[in-house]
Amino acid sequence: MKAKFLIPLVLFLALAALLGVGLGLNPKEVPSPLVGKPTPKLSLPALDDPNRIVTTEEFLGQPWLLNVWATWCVSCRAEHHLLVELSKHGNLPIVGLDYKDDAEAAKQWLRELGNPYVVTAFDEKGRIAIDWGVYGTPETYVIDKKGIIRYKQIGPLDVKTLEEKILPLLKQLQEETA
Repeated sequence: MKAKFLIPLVLFLALAALLGVGLGLNPKEVPSPLVGKPTPKLSLPALDDPNRIVTTEEFLGQPWLLNVWATWCVSCRAEHHLLVELSKHGNLPIVGLDYKDDAEAAKQWLRELGNPYVVTAFDEKGRIAIDWGVYGTPETYVIDKKGIIRYKQIGPLDVKTLEEKILPLLKQLQEETA
């Protein structure tokens, strides 16, 4: 008869332990099944020239960033100045992926806020973003010279993330390239 009362208590304690572990996790660090794997195919028109097709193959041989953004995204605006500054320091290609957006609004955004991207792929319907595992905007991917995704940042970039995670990884990747 005592076991009958202990079963709910044990189940409650197990559930409480699982919830406690879950609450201690950082929600920005959602593990991506793509990290460590080749990039999904990217084949989209360029925002500024719809006749040009942007592909992942054109960036092989060097580390690069893919930044998923949109004009309607408030967090994208918050991180944008960091991308502009990053683009000024060094030869790291930053590729934009304009997600479910209006092309004219996106062009205006880049004219007003600065354009950190060597090229921006225009994903009007959001189909390519699905292949990349995009949860929302902004998201940033660090890709190595072989086209392997090495890191995924969900949410806006900030100085701490750049200094502690992205820049050290990029330095390591650039040393591997040299």
